[in-house]
Amino acid sequence: MGARDDSDEAYVVGLCNRILGESALAQHKFDWLLGDPGAGGRRVKLPVDAYWPGHQLVVEYRELQHDQPMPHFDKPDRLTVSGVHRGEQRALYDARRDTQIPAHGLRLVVIRPGDLDADGRGRLRRNEEADLAALAKILTRGSDEDRVTDTFRTWLLAEGWTPVDPTDRWTDLEAVRGEDRLICEAKGRTSEKGIDADIAYGQLLRRMTGHDPRTRYALVVPSSSVKAASRVPAHVRQLLRIEVYEVTADNRVLQLTD
Repeated sequence: MGARDDSDEAYVVGLCNRILGESALAQHKFDWLLGDPGAGGRRVKLPVDAYWPGHQLVVEYRELQHDQPMPHFDKPDRLTVSGVHRGEQRALYDARRDTQIPAHGLRLVVIRPGDLDADGRGRLRRNEEADLAALAKILTRGSDEDRVTDTFRTWLLAEGWTPVDPTDRWTDLEAVRGEDRLICEAKGRTSEKGIDADIAYGQLLRRMTGHDPRTRYALVVPSSSVKAASRVPAHVRQLLRIEVYEVTADNRVLQLTD
């Protein structure tokens, strides 16, 4: 265990923990991610390098042996249960992870030594400042709505909330803290700020199917849309138990107080 704790993989996962604000489940195994059957038909569960349940995110750190032949790791003279040598089996299992993880509703991010500060042999120099900046970009998804949602999820975790599977599958994000529940609608930067804010309020209204006063609702928007989201008067938002949160360009979360 000590060797793994000091590995480049553990170093990368530790940096991701700092960025995401959540501790990963290292070497996690899912019931549905299985290897090929052995002689007795048994199929072992394949581990993933790191899984963050609150973010529904899996990270695989793939060192050089995942992308190029290496006899030391591949053991070409020894066949595995898959009927191929270890290097070919590794490629098969990586492809299985690449297919099965997204198919089960999880986001998969693959990180390689070349994405970070590494030497020619693929060993990380462990330049934390540079590696943190690179990983922050890698973990950020493409659209601004994804950025807003991911930032707000990280903030919720820091505030003691636990993201859960949404009651309504169209909900962007749902979280619980004790007896409280927060149902969230997120929007990214847009040229139609007013229209998008109005749509978001309508989406939240459709989520109001219960009477529990401990259930609240959140409209989460980038700074550019705060003015549009504020057009609904504060006393109306209070009656509807809707809170407005701003996600700034530098990924801070602020709650609208007026």
